[in-house]
Amino acid sequence: MTARIRDLTDEECRRALVLKWGTTAAGVIPAWVAEMDYALAPVVHEALARAVADGVTGYPVYDDQPELGEAYAGFAHRHFGWEVAPHRVRPTSDVTAGIRVALDVLSDPGPVVLPVPAYHPQLDVVGLTGRERADLVLDADAARAELDLDRLDALLAGGARTLLLTQPHNPWGRVFSRAELEGVRDVVLRHGARVVSDEIHAPLVLPGAEHVPYLSLEGTADHAVAVVAASKAFNTAGLRCAQIVTGDDATARTLREVPMARNDSWSPLGEVAAVAAYRDGDAWLAALLERLDGLRALLGEQLATHLPHVRMRPLEATYLAWLDVRASGHDDPAAEALAHGVRLAPGHHYHPGLAGHVRLNLATSPERLTEIVRRLGAAW
Repeated sequence: MTARIRDLTDEECRRALVLKWGTTAAGVIPAWVAEMDYALAPVVHEALARAVADGVTGYPVYDDQPELGEAYAGFAHRHFGWEVAPHRVRPTSDVTAGIRVALDVLSDPGPVVLPVPAYHPQLDVVGLTGRERADLVLDADAARAELDLDRLDALLAGGARTLLLTQPHNPWGRVFSRAELEGVRDVVLRHGARVVSDEIHAPLVLPGAEHVPYLSLEGTADHAVAVVAASKAFNTAGLRCAQIVTGDDATARTLREVPMARNDSWSPLGEVAAVAAYRDGDAWLAALLERLDGLRALLGEQLATHLPHVRMRPLEATYLAWLDVRASGHDDPAAEALAHGVRLAPGHHYHPGLAGHVRLNLATSPERLTEIVRRLGAAW
């Protein structure tokens, strides 16, 4: 099945991945930003080629997009057993923009709780809405990332009004269980607060784990939204089309009535890609998950052989491994890695002040991943 996944050559990567590879010096292997070194899924490529041939390069339709809603609803049903009403799926330009819209339009004034480490744009988006960020720090020494519900309870009791939840979690790679999410729901309900659930990595849950959409839980419809996209799983971030999913008609109506200036700039080509991915991309996605599962095992084996003192968090979802390199004695292991020809994402980008951690993107060829670890062995 993995034959469906075609590795791009270095030259193809530099042409296609203009940020990840194009801004990285020659001779350095980029394993930092969350893009995959794979060719587009054929169903997405073909749909985009048809759209470009038809000249679909103008404005998107701002009113309801039934095809997009129906495609996502079908995907959510098949993959998560989650029943989504198509008319409750609203496009937005990307997940960060969707989070900002949700905070601006739906959340009460007051601090926003953010589990950290966190995907670094989330560290900034809260402030852009005029709110304070209240960090819910995940224990760097814990075997697995756990949400401290007592601390969440205290933050909400102290005036925080929204939890910005990332699940599956980036960069920890955790998939929170149904019981964990029900615990979050119960705390949030106790304080009459709101949840904005970033579920962009939901299609990338690896074998051994199961994604539970927050909105699929009983009692969440009127206090939460999910922000989703096909872009991480299908490598289409530059096409600019995510979706905000609501659980009730009142919230959906509120988002539909948002002025265009607050929520615009998604792309009609992004809609085309998302519809193709959600509707026709299951076989390619299954092959991708098989590939990533193999790379997860390969990375674990290579680290055990060459860097046994480096700890990789259990990787349950995403293609982003969170590595604890503190035992090497390097406060900034990403800088050491770059000096040895590997570009990684520094841990302090996800948790300001955090030393000794990096995020490694393993979505590349087995040969490149093996070489990455060989170089890291020399660096650390």
